[in-house]
Amino acid sequence: MQFSPSRKTATFLGLMAVVLWGTVVGLIRSVSEHFGPIGGAAMIYTVGSAFLVLLLGFPKLRSFPRSYLISGSVLFVAYEICLSLSLGFATHRGQAIELGIVNYLWPCFTVILAILINGQRASAWVVPGIALSLCGIVWVVGGSGGLSWDRTAANIASNPLSYGLAFSGAIIWAVYCNVTKRFADGKNGVALFFMLTAAVLWIKYGFSAEPALTFNGPAALELCVTGGAMAAGYALWNLGILKGNLTLLATASYFTPVLSTFFAALWLSTRLTATFWQGVAMVTAGSLICWAATRGRPARGG
Repeated sequence: MQFSPSRKTATFLGLMAVVLWGTVVGLIRSVSEHFGPIGGAAMIYTVGSAFLVLLLGFPKLRSFPRSYLISGSVLFVAYEICLSLSLGFATHRGQAIELGIVNYLWPCFTVILAILINGQRASAWVVPGIALSLCGIVWVVGGSGGLSWDRTAANIASNPLSYGLAFSGAIIWAVYCNVTKRFADGKNGVALFFMLTAAVLWIKYGFSAEPALTFNGPAALELCVTGGAMAAGYALWNLGILKGNLTLLATASYFTPVLSTFFAALWLSTRLTATFWQGVAMVTAGSLICWAATRGRPARGG
């Protein structure tokens, strides 16, 4: 029997997805410290795949549009690998939280690409929204001194791999969002995409120099919580956007950077400066401005 929640229940479930996604940065980083950046990520997506099959059922490939199946698979897998490895390869916990904020440039990039790819109309407010988000990233990565391009460049140069992966992931997820909107035809391939992500990461792990995985009770529990949180987040969000209040959910989702930073700081026992929080607020506000600039303005030809 298929679960069909009321609009109010579906909205609540969608909001729970936002809360769960807010835990991802801290949990992924913590799991990577136990199992290694690549091995930890492979384990997370393996566990997540199992949870998604239980929640959503095994994906029926024949029901997916071919264009969505191919493009969605490539983009989703690329994004998840960029996100998980950027956090895993961070040199310290504070940097992992920074990288999580860099990843949240994707809402602005989504708006930009929606304008370029899908003919989305937007008001002039989209420009200051994008500028505010970018300045917020510079504010966060620049350190306690606030807005400084030199300090930002120096921090990026200290770990170009992680910062490059996080920034690339933001762009890739923005492309995925626009491709999904155009080609998915209401289908949800996230269970399949999780399986593919796990498979690619296990192949990468097999060719890496990471040591063999070692398990203990706390690490195994944290792994299950992480995989379950990610899987439940995607499953609940899908229910929310199909049956719930989409406007409320879209607005709430833009506060994920704040939730993510707060949870990661607590979970990873990392003290963040006032400057860091100011940057988080700028990224969030910029994303909200970008979203508001497109609200009520249908795409050309739509």
